[in-house]
Amino acid sequence: MRRTLNVVRLQLINRYTFIWIPLIILASAVLVSVVIYALIPVDTPKYGGGSQAPLWIYLAVGISAMTSTFPFSQAISVTRREFFLGSMVAAAMSSALMGILFIIGGGIELLTHGYGVNGWVFHLPWVWEAGPIGAFTVYFTLALLFFVIGFTSATIFKRWGPLALTVVGIVLVAALAGAALLITRLEQWGQVWEGIMQLGAFGLALWGLVVTVGLMVVSFLTIRRAIP
Repeated sequence: MRRTLNVVRLQLINRYTFIWIPLIILASAVLVSVVIYALIPVDTPKYGGGSQAPLWIYLAVGISAMTSTFPFSQAISVTRREFFLGSMVAAAMSSALMGILFIIGGGIELLTHGYGVNGWVFHLPWVWEAGPIGAFTVYFTLALLFFVIGFTSATIFKRWGPLALTVVGIVLVAALAGAALLITRLEQWGQVWEGIMQLGAFGLALWGLVVTVGLMVVSFLTIRRAIP
């Protein structure tokens, strides 16, 4: 456990990657969103997707955690299992921080009635249906999922090279396109959207955690043979 925690410390040496860059992007997105809301001359609630801006950086964070730190960890005799576990703990900590900030942001919006302009960045009705815990779970899951996608992509790259990563990407896109085509041919989009609405954001987040765990398993099995 001590060695795994040392990997967490190793990952968090570059706090700009795990903490400050997502925070800066989040603050900038909120500021831009509020300015845009203030320019819209209506009194009805104004909603935007600015809160998702820092989530995309977690793709790069996941890639960097594997490509930049993994070779160094092997040079100091950290086992691959310890590196994997420590990296996931660091990612979970950073994702939890973003989830907490999401809750705080929603509280600020309620207290200020949408920053005084009836504009909402964090307190989105569909996301907050299950309350603060549900909203936290949604944001935490998205941040962690993006990280694991980036991390898993990097492990595939390290294990089999760019060609394999490209093939995996093409197969995934083809599978999604095939699923969309099948749903269209069967005229089932109505049922699909109805199912999504019934699940709600919290239900989708729980399924997102299942996908995240699945990707973690893939990355763990792959990293065992990855080349530093």
